[in-house]
Amino acid sequence: MEEKTKLIEDVIEDFFDELDQRGYGQNTKWCYKKICKSILGWCCKNEIVEFNKSAANRYCDENINGHLCNPFGSLHYKKTLRVARMLMCLNKGEDFEFRAPRTEYDFKTSIKEHIAGYLYYCTYIKGLSKTTVEGRRLVTYRFDKYLSEQVMEPVEVTVEALEAFFSSTYCTKASRHSYKPIIKELYRYLFDNAILDKDYSTLILKEPKTQFGTKVPSTYTEDEIKRMINTIDRSSAKGKRDYLVMLLAAEYGWRASDITSFSLDRIDWEKNRISMVQYKTGVPVEFPLLASVGNAIIDYLKHGRPAGGCDVIVVNHENTHKDQKLESPTIHSIVSKAMSKANIANWKDKKHGPHSLRHSLATNMLKQNVAIPIISTILGHQSTEATKTYIGVDIPKLRLCSLPVPELKSSYFQIIREATI
Repeated sequence: MEEKTKLIEDVIEDFFDELDQRGYGQNTKWCYKKICKSILGWCCKNEIVEFNKSAANRYCDENINGHLCNPFGSLHYKKTLRVARMLMCLNKGEDFEFRAPRTEYDFKTSIKEHIAGYLYYCTYIKGLSKTTVEGRRLVTYRFDKYLSEQVMEPVEVTVEALEAFFSSTYCTKASRHSYKPIIKELYRYLFDNAILDKDYSTLILKEPKTQFGTKVPSTYTEDEIKRMINTIDRSSAKGKRDYLVMLLAAEYGWRASDITSFSLDRIDWEKNRISMVQYKTGVPVEFPLLASVGNAIIDYLKHGRPAGGCDVIVVNHENTHKDQKLESPTIHSIVSKAMSKANIANWKDKKHGPHSLRHSLATNMLKQNVAIPIISTILGHQSTEATKTYIGVDIPKLRLCSLPVPELKSSYFQIIREATI
Protein backbone atom coordinates (compact mmCIF):
# COMPACT_ATOMS: atom_id res chain seq x y z
CA MET A 1 0.00 0.00 0.00
CA GLU A 2 1.40 3.41 -1.01
CA GLU A 3 2.04 6.02 1.65
CA LYS A 4 -0.22 9.06 1.62
CA THR A 5 1.46 12.16 0.20
CA LYS A 6 1.23 15.04 2.64
CA LEU A 7 3.18 18.29 2.79
CA ILE A 8 5.55 18.56 5.74
CA GLU A 9 3.89 21.84 6.83
CA ASP A 10 0.50 20.10 7.04
CA VAL A 11 1.99 17.17 8.96
CA ILE A 12 3.52 19.52 11.55
CA GLU A 13 0.21 21.36 11.93
CA ASP A 14 -1.63 18.05 12.46
CA PHE A 15 1.13 17.01 14.86
CA PHE A 16 0.50 19.88 17.27
CA ASP A 17 -3.26 19.43 17.01
CA GLU A 18 -2.71 15.83 18.06
CA LEU A 19 -0.50 16.89 20.98
CA ASP A 20 -3.25 19.23 22.18
CA GLN A 21 -5.82 16.41 21.91
CA ARG A 22 -3.64 14.15 24.04
CA GLY A 23 -3.00 16.79 26.68
CA TYR A 24 0.77 17.20 26.25
CA GLY A 25 2.30 19.81 28.56
CA GLN A 26 3.50 23.24 27.44
CA ASN A 27 7.18 22.46 28.11
CA THR A 28 7.04 19.33 25.97
CA LYS A 29 5.26 21.16 23.13
CA TRP A 30 7.81 23.98 23.31
CA CYS A 31 10.67 21.48 23.04
CA TYR A 32 8.98 19.62 20.17
CA LYS A 33 8.31 22.94 18.39
CA LYS A 34 12.05 23.69 18.29
CA ILE A 35 12.73 20.26 16.78
CA CYS A 36 9.93 20.69 14.22
CA LYS A 37 11.40 24.08 13.23
CA SER A 38 14.75 22.39 12.64
CA ILE A 39 13.12 19.61 10.60
CA LEU A 40 11.17 22.13 8.50
CA GLY A 41 14.33 24.15 7.80
CA TRP A 42 16.21 20.97 6.83
CA CYS A 43 13.40 19.91 4.49
CA CYS A 44 13.36 23.34 2.78
CA LYS A 45 17.14 23.28 2.38
CA ASN A 46 17.04 19.80 0.82
CA GLU A 47 13.87 20.48 -1.22
CA ILE A 48 11.95 17.73 0.59
CA VAL A 49 8.19 18.26 0.67
CA GLU A 50 7.05 14.92 2.17
CA PHE A 51 8.38 13.65 5.49
CA ASN A 52 8.23 9.91 4.81
CA LYS A 53 10.34 7.15 6.37
CA SER A 54 13.28 7.79 4.06
CA ALA A 55 13.30 11.50 4.86
CA ALA A 56 12.91 10.88 8.60
CA ASN A 57 15.83 8.45 8.68
CA ARG A 58 18.02 10.77 6.61
CA TYR A 59 17.25 13.76 8.84
CA CYS A 60 18.15 11.80 11.98
CA ASP A 61 21.33 10.37 10.45
CA GLU A 62 22.53 13.82 9.43
CA ASN A 63 21.56 15.66 12.61
CA ILE A 64 21.89 13.18 15.49
CA ASN A 65 24.02 10.44 13.84
CA GLY A 66 21.43 7.66 13.94
CA HIS A 67 17.80 6.75 13.40
CA LEU A 68 17.38 3.73 15.69
CA CYS A 69 16.45 3.59 19.37
CA ASN A 70 19.58 3.92 21.51
CA PRO A 71 19.07 3.42 25.29
CA PHE A 72 22.42 5.17 25.88
CA GLY A 73 21.70 8.15 23.60
CA SER A 74 21.48 11.70 24.95
CA LEU A 75 18.16 13.34 25.83
CA HIS A 76 18.46 15.46 22.66
CA TYR A 77 18.98 12.31 20.58
CA LYS A 78 15.92 10.60 22.08
CA LYS A 79 13.63 13.61 21.73
CA THR A 80 14.70 14.36 18.16
CA LEU A 81 14.22 10.72 17.16
CA ARG A 82 10.84 10.67 18.90
CA VAL A 83 9.56 13.75 17.05
CA ALA A 84 10.87 12.55 13.69
CA ARG A 85 9.20 9.15 14.14
CA MET A 86 5.93 10.76 15.28
CA LEU A 87 5.85 13.00 12.20
CA MET A 88 6.64 10.01 9.99
CA CYS A 89 3.72 8.06 11.51
CA LEU A 90 1.32 10.98 10.98
CA ASN A 91 2.50 11.29 7.39
CA LYS A 92 1.44 7.66 6.85
CA GLY A 93 -1.89 8.24 8.60
CA GLU A 94 -0.93 5.97 11.49
CA ASP A 95 -0.96 6.34 15.27
CA PHE A 96 2.29 7.17 17.08
CA GLU A 97 4.37 4.03 17.51
CA PHE A 98 4.98 2.69 21.02
CA ARG A 99 8.76 3.05 20.68
CA ALA A 100 11.32 3.53 17.93
CA PRO A 101 12.80 0.25 16.61
CA ARG A 102 16.19 -0.83 17.90
CA THR A 103 16.95 -3.04 14.91
CA GLU A 104 16.75 -2.34 11.22
CA TYR A 105 16.13 -5.49 9.20
CA ASP A 106 18.59 -5.12 6.33
CA PHE A 107 18.87 -8.59 4.79
CA LYS A 108 22.09 -9.33 2.85
CA THR A 109 21.67 -12.81 1.35
CA SER A 110 19.09 -14.09 -1.15
CA ILE A 111 16.64 -14.38 1.77
CA LYS A 112 16.06 -10.66 1.15
CA GLU A 113 14.09 -11.47 -2.02
CA HIS A 114 11.72 -13.88 -0.26
CA ILE A 115 11.32 -12.58 3.31
CA ALA A 116 8.16 -10.61 2.44
CA GLY A 117 6.54 -13.71 0.94
CA TYR A 118 7.53 -15.85 3.92
CA LEU A 119 6.07 -13.37 6.43
CA TYR A 120 2.91 -13.09 4.30
CA TYR A 121 2.63 -16.89 4.46
CA CYS A 122 3.06 -16.80 8.27
CA THR A 123 0.44 -14.06 8.64
CA TYR A 124 -2.30 -15.01 6.20
CA ILE A 125 -1.83 -18.73 5.53
CA LYS A 126 -0.78 -19.90 9.00
CA GLY A 127 -2.77 -17.17 10.75
CA LEU A 128 -0.03 -16.27 13.21
CA SER A 129 -0.32 -13.17 15.39
CA LYS A 130 1.56 -9.97 14.64
CA THR A 131 3.89 -10.54 17.59
CA THR A 132 4.70 -14.10 16.48
CA VAL A 133 5.38 -12.97 12.91
CA GLU A 134 7.73 -10.26 14.17
CA GLY A 135 9.54 -12.94 16.16
CA ARG A 136 10.03 -14.93 12.96
CA ARG A 137 11.35 -11.85 11.19
CA LEU A 138 13.93 -11.36 13.94
CA VAL A 139 15.11 -14.99 13.91
CA THR A 140 15.31 -15.01 10.09
CA TYR A 141 17.25 -11.73 10.16
CA ARG A 142 19.78 -13.15 12.61
CA PHE A 143 20.17 -16.24 10.46
CA ASP A 144 20.67 -14.04 7.38
CA LYS A 145 23.24 -11.92 9.23
CA TYR A 146 25.16 -15.03 10.29
CA LEU A 147 25.20 -16.39 6.73
CA SER A 148 26.38 -13.01 5.43
CA GLU A 149 29.28 -12.97 7.91
CA GLN A 150 30.23 -16.48 6.79
CA VAL A 151 29.99 -15.37 3.12
CA MET A 152 27.42 -18.11 2.59
CA GLU A 153 24.08 -18.32 0.82
CA PRO A 154 21.09 -20.34 2.13
CA VAL A 155 21.70 -23.04 -0.52
CA GLU A 156 25.27 -23.56 0.68
CA VAL A 157 24.44 -24.65 4.22
CA THR A 158 25.44 -28.00 5.67
CA VAL A 159 24.50 -29.77 8.89
CA GLU A 160 27.69 -28.42 10.44
CA ALA A 161 27.01 -24.85 9.27
CA LEU A 162 23.49 -24.92 10.64
CA GLU A 163 24.62 -26.30 13.99
CA ALA A 164 27.32 -23.62 14.10
CA PHE A 165 24.60 -20.97 13.77
CA PHE A 166 22.52 -22.52 16.55
CA SER A 167 25.63 -22.49 18.74
CA SER A 168 26.69 -18.94 17.80
CA THR A 169 26.11 -15.68 19.68
CA TYR A 170 23.03 -15.09 17.50
CA CYS A 171 21.26 -17.97 19.23
CA THR A 172 21.44 -18.48 22.98
CA LYS A 173 21.38 -21.90 24.57
CA ALA A 174 17.83 -21.29 25.82
CA SER A 175 16.54 -20.16 22.39
CA ARG A 176 17.89 -23.09 20.32
CA HIS A 177 14.67 -25.04 20.79
CA SER A 178 12.59 -22.15 19.36
CA TYR A 179 15.00 -21.05 16.60
CA LYS A 180 15.30 -24.47 15.00
CA PRO A 181 11.58 -24.87 14.10
CA ILE A 182 11.54 -21.36 12.60
CA ILE A 183 14.55 -21.92 10.34
CA LYS A 184 13.14 -25.34 9.47
CA GLU A 185 9.83 -23.70 8.54
CA LEU A 186 11.65 -21.09 6.42
CA TYR A 187 13.43 -23.76 4.40
CA ARG A 188 10.23 -25.75 3.95
CA TYR A 189 8.50 -22.61 2.66
CA LEU A 190 11.31 -22.01 0.15
CA PHE A 191 11.17 -25.63 -1.01
CA ASP A 192 7.35 -25.88 -1.18
CA ASN A 193 7.23 -22.74 -3.31
CA ALA A 194 9.91 -24.05 -5.72
CA ILE A 195 12.35 -21.32 -4.68
CA LEU A 196 14.85 -24.02 -3.69
CA ASP A 197 15.09 -27.35 -5.48
CA LYS A 198 16.14 -29.17 -2.29
CA ASP A 199 14.49 -29.38 1.12
CA TYR A 200 17.29 -28.12 3.35
CA SER A 201 15.04 -28.36 6.41
CA THR A 202 16.07 -32.03 6.66
CA LEU A 203 19.59 -30.86 7.58
CA ILE A 204 18.37 -29.27 10.81
CA LEU A 205 18.89 -31.74 13.63
CA LYS A 206 16.15 -32.26 16.20
CA GLU A 207 16.90 -30.50 19.44
CA PRO A 208 17.03 -32.87 22.45
CA LYS A 209 14.86 -31.96 25.41
CA THR A 210 16.86 -29.98 27.93
CA GLN A 211 15.95 -29.03 31.47
CA PHE A 212 16.93 -25.41 32.08
CA GLY A 213 17.36 -23.96 35.53
CA THR A 214 14.23 -22.28 36.85
CA LYS A 215 14.48 -18.53 37.30
CA VAL A 216 13.02 -17.01 40.43
CA PRO A 217 10.15 -14.76 39.26
CA SER A 218 10.01 -11.06 40.11
CA THR A 219 7.31 -10.35 42.68
CA TYR A 220 5.90 -7.47 44.70
CA THR A 221 4.32 -7.46 48.15
CA GLU A 222 0.62 -6.86 48.75
CA ASP A 223 1.46 -3.46 50.24
CA GLU A 224 3.47 -2.45 47.15
CA ILE A 225 0.63 -3.51 44.84
CA LYS A 226 -1.89 -1.48 46.86
CA ARG A 227 0.39 1.56 46.58
CA MET A 228 0.59 1.08 42.79
CA ILE A 229 -3.19 0.95 42.46
CA ASN A 230 -3.72 3.94 44.77
CA THR A 231 -1.43 6.17 42.68
CA ILE A 232 -3.87 6.15 39.75
CA ASP A 233 -6.01 9.28 39.33
CA ARG A 234 -9.53 7.90 38.89
CA SER A 235 -11.08 11.31 38.22
CA SER A 236 -10.12 11.19 34.51
CA ALA A 237 -11.49 8.84 31.84
CA LYS A 238 -8.08 7.36 31.15
CA GLY A 239 -7.45 7.01 34.89
CA LYS A 240 -10.61 4.94 35.27
CA ARG A 241 -9.35 2.68 32.50
CA ASP A 242 -5.87 2.33 34.00
CA TYR A 243 -7.37 1.57 37.42
CA LEU A 244 -9.40 -1.27 35.90
CA VAL A 245 -6.31 -2.58 34.09
CA MET A 246 -4.35 -2.66 37.35
CA LEU A 247 -7.15 -4.52 39.16
CA LEU A 248 -7.43 -7.17 36.42
CA ALA A 249 -3.66 -7.72 36.51
CA ALA A 250 -3.32 -7.68 40.30
CA GLU A 251 -6.55 -9.35 41.50
CA TYR A 252 -6.84 -12.03 38.80
CA GLY A 253 -3.26 -12.29 37.52
CA TRP A 254 -4.38 -11.82 33.91
CA ARG A 255 -1.86 -11.57 31.12
CA ALA A 256 -1.84 -8.44 28.95
CA SER A 257 -3.42 -10.37 26.05
CA ASP A 258 -6.37 -11.39 28.25
CA ILE A 259 -6.88 -7.83 29.52
CA THR A 260 -6.96 -6.39 26.00
CA SER A 261 -9.42 -9.11 24.86
CA PHE A 262 -11.79 -8.83 27.84
CA SER A 263 -15.37 -8.22 26.65
CA LEU A 264 -18.76 -7.75 28.35
CA ASP A 265 -20.13 -11.09 27.15
CA ARG A 266 -17.58 -12.77 29.45
CA ILE A 267 -19.42 -11.46 32.53
CA ASP A 268 -22.39 -13.17 34.17
CA TRP A 269 -23.72 -10.35 36.37
CA GLU A 270 -26.43 -12.49 37.99
CA LYS A 271 -23.99 -15.18 39.13
CA ASN A 272 -21.11 -12.73 39.77
CA ARG A 273 -18.81 -14.71 37.53
CA ILE A 274 -16.33 -14.09 34.72
CA SER A 275 -15.80 -16.91 32.21
CA MET A 276 -13.10 -16.71 29.59
CA VAL A 277 -10.67 -18.69 27.48
CA GLN A 278 -7.07 -17.65 28.01
CA TYR A 279 -5.56 -16.13 24.87
CA LYS A 280 -2.17 -17.77 25.31
CA THR A 281 -3.10 -21.31 26.33
CA GLY A 282 -6.70 -21.71 25.13
CA VAL A 283 -7.56 -22.98 28.63
CA PRO A 284 -11.08 -22.00 29.85
CA VAL A 285 -11.07 -20.38 33.29
CA GLU A 286 -13.63 -18.86 35.64
CA PHE A 287 -13.23 -16.08 38.19
CA PRO A 288 -15.56 -14.64 40.82
CA LEU A 289 -16.63 -11.11 39.89
CA LEU A 290 -15.06 -9.23 42.78
CA ALA A 291 -16.91 -6.14 43.98
CA SER A 292 -13.86 -3.94 43.36
CA VAL A 293 -13.53 -5.19 39.78
CA GLY A 294 -17.27 -5.02 39.06
CA ASN A 295 -17.52 -1.46 40.35
CA ALA A 296 -14.44 -0.43 38.35
CA ILE A 297 -15.95 -1.90 35.15
CA ILE A 298 -19.27 -0.07 35.71
CA ASP A 299 -17.52 3.21 36.55
CA TYR A 300 -15.34 3.01 33.43
CA LEU A 301 -18.20 2.05 31.10
CA LYS A 302 -20.51 4.78 32.42
CA HIS A 303 -18.05 7.62 32.97
CA GLY A 304 -14.81 6.86 31.12
CA ARG A 305 -14.97 4.60 28.09
CA PRO A 306 -15.46 6.34 24.73
CA ALA A 307 -18.75 5.33 23.10
CA GLY A 308 -18.79 2.78 20.27
CA GLY A 309 -15.70 1.15 18.85
CA CYS A 310 -14.82 -2.53 19.18
CA ASP A 311 -16.56 -4.91 21.59
CA VAL A 312 -13.79 -5.14 24.19
CA ILE A 313 -14.06 -3.26 27.47
CA VAL A 314 -10.62 -1.67 27.73
CA VAL A 315 -9.92 0.57 24.73
CA ASN A 316 -7.55 3.21 23.40
CA HIS A 317 -8.22 6.83 24.38
CA GLU A 318 -5.77 8.42 21.94
CA ASN A 319 -7.35 10.56 19.24
CA THR A 320 -6.20 8.63 16.17
CA HIS A 321 -7.18 5.18 17.49
CA LYS A 322 -9.96 6.11 19.91
CA ASP A 323 -12.34 3.25 20.83
CA GLN A 324 -9.97 0.65 19.39
CA LYS A 325 -8.49 -2.37 21.15
CA LEU A 326 -5.30 -1.72 23.12
CA GLU A 327 -1.98 -3.38 22.28
CA SER A 328 -0.20 -5.40 24.97
CA PRO A 329 2.74 -2.93 25.27
CA THR A 330 0.26 -0.27 26.45
CA ILE A 331 -0.79 -2.55 29.34
CA HIS A 332 2.89 -2.93 30.23
CA SER A 333 3.28 0.86 30.14
CA ILE A 334 0.28 1.38 32.46
CA VAL A 335 1.70 -1.02 35.07
CA SER A 336 5.22 0.43 34.82
CA LYS A 337 3.90 3.97 35.24
CA ALA A 338 2.03 2.95 38.39
CA MET A 339 5.20 1.39 39.83
CA SER A 340 7.15 4.57 39.13
CA LYS A 341 4.53 6.81 40.77
CA ALA A 342 4.34 4.51 43.80
CA ASN A 343 8.13 4.79 44.27
CA ILE A 344 8.55 1.01 44.38
CA ALA A 345 12.15 0.22 45.32
CA ASN A 346 14.32 -1.19 42.50
CA TRP A 347 11.32 -1.73 40.19
CA LYS A 348 13.44 -0.96 37.11
CA ASP A 349 15.86 -3.76 38.03
CA LYS A 350 13.03 -6.34 38.15
CA LYS A 351 10.30 -7.46 35.79
CA HIS A 352 7.81 -4.62 35.86
CA GLY A 353 4.93 -5.45 33.55
CA PRO A 354 1.55 -7.11 34.14
CA HIS A 355 3.22 -10.54 34.28
CA SER A 356 5.09 -9.49 37.42
CA LEU A 357 1.70 -8.86 39.08
CA ARG A 358 0.64 -12.33 37.96
CA HIS A 359 3.73 -13.76 39.67
CA SER A 360 3.01 -11.65 42.73
CA LEU A 361 -0.56 -12.94 42.99
CA ALA A 362 0.65 -16.55 42.96
CA THR A 363 3.42 -15.90 45.47
CA ASN A 364 1.20 -13.95 47.88
CA MET A 365 -1.46 -16.69 47.77
CA LEU A 366 1.24 -19.25 48.51
CA LYS A 367 2.31 -17.23 51.55
CA GLN A 368 -1.31 -17.37 52.74
CA ASN A 369 -1.16 -21.20 52.57
CA VAL A 370 -3.37 -21.49 49.47
CA ALA A 371 -2.84 -24.94 47.93
CA ILE A 372 -0.80 -25.28 44.72
CA PRO A 373 -3.71 -26.87 42.74
CA ILE A 374 -5.96 -23.91 43.60
CA ILE A 375 -3.31 -21.40 42.53
CA SER A 376 -2.81 -23.40 39.35
CA THR A 377 -6.56 -23.25 38.60
CA ILE A 378 -6.73 -19.49 39.20
CA LEU A 379 -3.76 -18.83 36.90
CA GLY A 380 -5.12 -21.20 34.27
CA HIS A 381 -1.98 -23.36 34.21
CA GLN A 382 -2.34 -26.61 32.29
CA SER A 383 -0.11 -28.34 34.83
CA THR A 384 0.75 -27.73 38.47
CA GLU A 385 4.42 -28.09 37.46
CA ALA A 386 4.26 -24.57 35.99
CA THR A 387 2.88 -23.26 39.29
CA LYS A 388 5.62 -24.87 41.39
CA THR A 389 8.03 -22.21 40.10
CA TYR A 390 6.68 -19.89 42.78
CA ILE A 391 7.66 -22.22 45.61
CA GLY A 392 11.24 -20.96 45.27
CA VAL A 393 10.12 -17.45 46.27
CA ASP A 394 8.57 -18.48 49.60
CA ILE A 395 11.71 -18.73 51.77
CA PRO A 396 9.86 -19.41 55.08
CA LYS A 397 8.11 -22.43 53.50
CA LEU A 398 11.41 -23.70 52.10
CA ARG A 399 12.94 -23.54 55.58
CA LEU A 400 10.22 -25.89 56.81
CA CYS A 401 11.49 -28.46 54.29
CA SER A 402 15.06 -28.41 55.59
CA LEU A 403 16.39 -31.42 57.49
CA PRO A 404 18.34 -31.08 60.75
CA VAL A 405 22.10 -31.61 60.52
CA PRO A 406 22.89 -34.91 62.31
CA GLU A 407 25.21 -34.93 65.30
CA LEU A 408 28.82 -35.59 64.39
CA LYS A 409 29.83 -39.13 65.44
CA SER A 410 32.91 -39.98 63.36
CA SER A 411 36.26 -39.21 64.97
CA TYR A 412 37.75 -38.85 61.49
CA PHE A 413 35.49 -35.95 60.55
CA GLN A 414 36.00 -34.46 64.03
CA ILE A 415 39.75 -34.32 63.35
CA ILE A 416 39.19 -32.72 59.93
CA ARG A 417 36.82 -30.15 61.46
CA GLU A 418 39.33 -29.20 64.20
CA ALA A 419 42.12 -28.90 61.62
CA THR A 420 40.15 -26.41 59.54
CA ILE A 421 39.11 -24.16 62.44
